[in-house]
Amino acid sequence: MADTLLIIEDEGLLGREMQRRYVKQGWDVVLSADLADARRQLVEVGIRPAAVLADMNLPDGNSLDLLEELREGQESVGEWILLTAYGSIPDSVRALQLGAHDFLEKPVDDARLDLALRRAARSVRAERQLSYAASSAAAKFRVEDYIGRSTLAEEARHMLRQIAQASFSALVLRGETGTGKGLAARILHYNGPRASGPMVEVNCAALPEGLLESELFGHEAGAFTGAKNRREGLFEQADGGTLFLDEIGEMPLSLQAKLLKAVEDRVVRRVGGNREIKIDVAIITATNRDLEVEVAEHRFRSDLYHRLSVFQIELPALSRRKEDIRDLVERFVAEFNARREQRIDRIPDEVWERMGDYAWPGNVRELRNVIERCVLLSRGSTLEANWLQLSTVEQPQASVDGDSINFPLDGSVTLDEMERRMIEEALRRERGNITRAAARLGISRQTMRYRVERHHITPADFQ
Repeated sequence: MADTLLIIEDEGLLGREMQRRYVKQGWDVVLSADLADARRQLVEVGIRPAAVLADMNLPDGNSLDLLEELREGQESVGEWILLTAYGSIPDSVRALQLGAHDFLEKPVDDARLDLALRRAARSVRAERQLSYAASSAAAKFRVEDYIGRSTLAEEARHMLRQIAQASFSALVLRGETGTGKGLAARILHYNGPRASGPMVEVNCAALPEGLLESELFGHEAGAFTGAKNRREGLFEQADGGTLFLDEIGEMPLSLQAKLLKAVEDRVVRRVGGNREIKIDVAIITATNRDLEVEVAEHRFRSDLYHRLSVFQIELPALSRRKEDIRDLVERFVAEFNARREQRIDRIPDEVWERMGDYAWPGNVRELRNVIERCVLLSRGSTLEANWLQLSTVEQPQASVDGDSINFPLDGSVTLDEMERRMIEEALRRERGNITRAAARLGISRQTMRYRVERHHITPADFQ
């Protein structure tokens, strides 16, 4: 489809000549002789030009006034190229302030005008692509895409919906691996006030300390061996949008101080640089660790923790919301059906029972992988149980042998379940005494208290 070009020119002969010229070049040209007709085309008719070629001084006013009016009304105005026979510095400054693409003095040769229009068209197309990408992502990452009918899922969606609308500076997403922290981060970004800005992601555990610092803050040429060119860091790349720091608990202490300064002062300094760069970034962090415990045991800075945890959202393990499995499976089956010619439209009761009995230590991510395997390998239209490959244990039990507790390593017991069982056993042996139970487990009393509260354990039950 041809891009629309609006020409505003009161000299009839010149206007028609430009119209013929740009129709031949593939533009869909609309010609207006004055501001009143141009305003009607833009506001009432509703044309959305990629570019506007406008004479500055027209019988009924100045084109800059129309441009300013449209900007204030947040209309889609396209890229404006202004032509004037009486160029002045105040007019050119005002045009620049209003975001005009170019400001040319008459007479202007055709080649220069063609070049200006081609640049304007490229600019508009790039902007449209970014807008389309943002709207597509927003459609893909809706609050409703955190699936589930359980109370826990409802609570998570409520938190995501409420916080997404807030202009938050930082928050922490907590939960086991595979619970959907990455999905939650994208929901928060694409449903909030920064949706039109960039979302930049980095896994803090995936990079060594030196490289992570350069990735986050950028570097100047010659800052270290191999740094041949200046490089913008992820903070700069995320300016105006969101920076998602996954596995923040893995960040080295030495780097946490620099992160704290960036979060508090909203400035960064590149590695090897000597100037501070202002940034406007919302920071979402995610962790499967207990940051309170990390702080208590001096592995995470308390000031950074309190600065990041303006809001906290806990994403529940799948083992705590098994009533959501059916909804999740139906969504995943529909997703993977699109990859094969034959559709899966029947799931036997045996499959539902086995999935309900399983502990899902890998949470939603594991469930998704299992359904992908089943859909792609099943023959016919029935999801075959043999491709589940789950170890079904009715109720995982730990065996106690002296000072040892043995757990099955078949995926049937989650880390949370192991931890809870160990704490309960230590409390049982110390008759509910938290201090002695903590000493038996080799952890501090403060850490023990936090974990007891986290698992909703009542020490008095073991006295």
